[in-house]
Amino acid sequence: MLFLIYYVVAITILILHFTGFLARHNIEWLILVLAVTVFPAVIYL
Repeated sequence: MLFLIYYVVAITILILHFTGFLARHNIEWLILVLAVTVFPAVIYL
């Protein structure tokens, strides 16, 4: 269930990034937070 929530949040953040919403509202750092949360899983696999 947590994976599903994580994926929904991640996809939402990516869509907002590509539409420019994050840049307009100065919250582009959410992309970096998303990348940091994915990084340990990439190392583990």
